[in-house]
Amino acid sequence: MTDSNTTKPFIPADKTMPELSPFAIILGIILSIVFGGANAYLGLRVGMTVSASIPAAVISMGIIRGILKRDSILENNIVQTIGSAGESLAAGAIFTIPALFLWYKEWGMGSPKYLLITVTAFIGGVLGVLFMIPLRRALIVREHETLPFPEGTACAEVLRAGEEGGDKAKTTFIGLGVGALYKLLCDGIKIFPSEVDWAIPKLKGSGIGADVLPALLGVGYIIGGRISSYLFAGAILGWFVIMPLISFFGTYIPEVIAPASAMISELDHWDLWGSYLRYIGAGAVAFGGIYSLIRELPTIIRTFKESMKGLKKKEEASKVRTDLDLNLKIVIIVALVLVLVMGVTPIVPVGIGGAIIVAVFGFFFSSVAARIVGLVGSSNSPVSGMTIATLLVTAFIFKASGNDGRAGMIATIAVGSIICIITAISGDTSQDLKTGFLVGSTPRKQQIGELVGVSASALAIGGILILLNNAWGFGSKEIAAPQAMLMKLVVEGVMGGDLPWVLVIVGCGIGLVLAILGLPILPIAIGLYLPIHTSAPIMIGGLLHELVAKGKKNSAMESGILFSSGLIAGEGFIGILLAIFAVAGVPIAIKADGTVLGQFASVIAFAILILIVLKFSIWKKANKNGLKVS
Repeated sequence: MTDSNTTKPFIPADKTMPELSPFAIILGIILSIVFGGANAYLGLRVGMTVSASIPAAVISMGIIRGILKRDSILENNIVQTIGSAGESLAAGAIFTIPALFLWYKEWGMGSPKYLLITVTAFIGGVLGVLFMIPLRRALIVREHETLPFPEGTACAEVLRAGEEGGDKAKTTFIGLGVGALYKLLCDGIKIFPSEVDWAIPKLKGSGIGADVLPALLGVGYIIGGRISSYLFAGAILGWFVIMPLISFFGTYIPEVIAPASAMISELDHWDLWGSYLRYIGAGAVAFGGIYSLIRELPTIIRTFKESMKGLKKKEEASKVRTDLDLNLKIVIIVALVLVLVMGVTPIVPVGIGGAIIVAVFGFFFSSVAARIVGLVGSSNSPVSGMTIATLLVTAFIFKASGNDGRAGMIATIAVGSIICIITAISGDTSQDLKTGFLVGSTPRKQQIGELVGVSASALAIGGILILLNNAWGFGSKEIAAPQAMLMKLVVEGVMGGDLPWVLVIVGCGIGLVLAILGLPILPIAIGLYLPIHTSAPIMIGGLLHELVAKGKKNSAMESGILFSSGLIAGEGFIGILLAIFAVAGVPIAIKADGTVLGQFASVIAFAILILIVLKFSIWKKANKNGLKVS
């Protein structure tokens, strides 16, 4: 255990420099919206998001140091703090809120109102920040040696190597440009298709293909070969084992088996995936989320108790710049006001009971999430499991009280959405505060930056979700919204909806087998749920990661990660732009009824993209002062 007096930050406490400047706030808000929108698009398509902290820090350094010639690491840190808050809020929102869109469409109610989404996201984001403030000294300061916060520590290393920011920012910007241009050519102008797809005649019911898109390649590169291989393994199980078996036995069944609308013998591989495999995959994902939560339960209880002990420990009011928090009384008052607003306003339809659930579960899970990401990183936090647990408890309470109709289902998802956002934001806030602790930021100013970031992203996320839904529709191939589909199934299952329970239980059985074998359930289950066309390019990106890792050059690996982050942001930006064109009815495709070139051109274009990634990683001349990210 250490305290703030034994750990020397990069910028001493007695030194002041520009930090929460107007420029840092404006740039942070821009990055918050850009990375939030890009991650919303990515998460709705793939079911996972990537951290924006390091890319935001690098872009900030490139602009502040490289262009404006300003020298303030603390200003850079505020920019990445605000920017990463937007990405985390978007992640929490897209995992739940699209379920409302799906219900509204089924019930003929149009779409959820912008104000409902915005207020829900705002309340979840602000509470996620506020719940972390009283825990900062306990988790960040006193447990500095025992809680490494890997992403926060890595971001601090990036900021401390700020003299290289211009070159690294250039790499990220080039990746953004390449990703944007590629997406525009394939899905905008439609020179070549963004998906290649082939049926396999010798194995009826199966198929192979890939969404040859830069974001998926970038995701694979960032998450690495191991996780990518788990995703691909789930896809192989679904597309080369389960679907061919369904097709084989279905050939001899002259009846329609729900939820399909035609006989199995008439279904192609896409029909089999949509009618049967998706429900099996959803069952596996649900089991994986609940299993991860149960497995972590002893840790969750222990860490919550430790966090509360740290909270109860009396702290003298600090006058040291690097130990100043927002006033705790104001924090408590604002949190109580938000809970009260939830309970009485019709804008967020959770009611008094739902508001109490949010307050209890929100604070509990925020403290748990902060400690878990401190130990193992944000990517390993059981956010899905916590959200599913919240939905189950809330749905049972509402159903027991007779509120099991449409209003009860909407209220349940609203509660789950706020909890999911709280959990995501609390993890992000703790990582950012760790970065600030190491570089010497003022916690109070960082906490204000977090609130600015979640507020800006909350204003944007409603419009982004409505736009994407109007353009393609949640649940479609373009934006499958896998996590939200799962949350929808959970609520419908408890409330008594008509679900193909046999398929869901089969998925749970697969999850149980994976647990017995000691394999990671969630990545394999997500691969089972998503089309193999999504997992294949991610697998290629993971293989590129392993190829670069064999060279054991930190500078090459870091350059590839920054370039890949740019690819993701570039495609996400153009994806949202194309959605605007689609909704506005603006045609930009050269050929209205298809693409100019065929699938072979797509393969060639994707191969060129792979070579470009290698150019900015393994073939890039290493800087003698290459950054080491811990």
